[in-house]
Amino acid sequence: MQENFSLKPYNTFGVDAQAKYFVEINNIEELKNALIFSKENTLPLLFLGGGSNILLTKDFDGLAIKLNLKGISEKDLNEDEILITAKAGENWHEFVTYCLSKNYGGLENLSLIPGNVGTSPMQNIGAYGTEIKDVFINCQVLDLENLELTTFDLEECRFGYRDSIFKQEGEGKGKYIILEVTFKLTKKDHHIKTEYGAIKSELENLGITNPTIQDISQAVINIRQSKLPDPKQIGNAGSFFKNPTIPLAQFEELKQKFENIQGYPNGNMVKVPAGWLIEQCGWKGKQIGNVASHKLQSLVIINATGEATGKEIFDFSTEIINSVQEKFGIELEREVNII
Repeated sequence: MQENFSLKPYNTFGVDAQAKYFVEINNIEELKNALIFSKENTLPLLFLGGGSNILLTKDFDGLAIKLNLKGISEKDLNEDEILITAKAGENWHEFVTYCLSKNYGGLENLSLIPGNVGTSPMQNIGAYGTEIKDVFINCQVLDLENLELTTFDLEECRFGYRDSIFKQEGEGKGKYIILEVTFKLTKKDHHIKTEYGAIKSELENLGITNPTIQDISQAVINIRQSKLPDPKQIGNAGSFFKNPTIPLAQFEELKQKFENIQGYPNGNMVKVPAGWLIEQCGWKGKQIGNVASHKLQSLVIINATGEATGKEIFDFSTEIINSVQEKFGIELEREVNII
């Protein structure tokens, strides 16, 4: 247990906020002991995975717990399907790479997403036509109140767009910590998804006409690296905002005014790319003080100088939200967790 501990290395924005107490845990027993300590001292809790989806706007007056639970196990289901269980502290992309090395399909479109396995169900992380829920079987969690283990299956997790029961106030938020996640992947009859985003054109660039899951992964990696800044080089948390979903009628109305507005219909709703909205408001590459919108992807807010505080980044995001609301009548929602 360490006191007055800087969390700068533990969040990908590189914000220098301090935790009153900090501890790294490597097994469930250590975790339970840390939770007992927090209860005895009435300390709020902050769980840290890869630190890629949080914005620390102030010092944390409680106990920050870094989850280092590691391990991957496999269980054959049949000739074509396998269950893979990964502990919460496993790096997400390294886990995807492990599965691809075994030729297990299902996660290739989720390559190079930052963070750890334990936070993947919270967000129902997704990219290029795939979401966690498509391959998710269950996750083992620890109840923070009674310190008992329980399991949530697909239905119980109530996955939505970048959402799950673990993000819902009054439901699972702050009540559980995810310890491990089990996925069902394919061994040979892989379902190749190339129709979303720039995957097809990237495969063409690579001269690939009959792609494997490894080819899809490489295409996704190439696309992400060309558009998104590496957090190790410049502080960011990937996509800062969710893509808003609006009624079809509202979208048609906006199309009268903004002919080039982009949208992906789903029944009577339309998903509008947040990056396009932000760019139309003049934010792409714009910098205010220590904070900027990335020059290649306006959906990404960056710690441009490396010296930004969490409050500066939060205020910058508020200005973006206000300008999009004013121009399009659409309210953007932050995807990043604000602490």
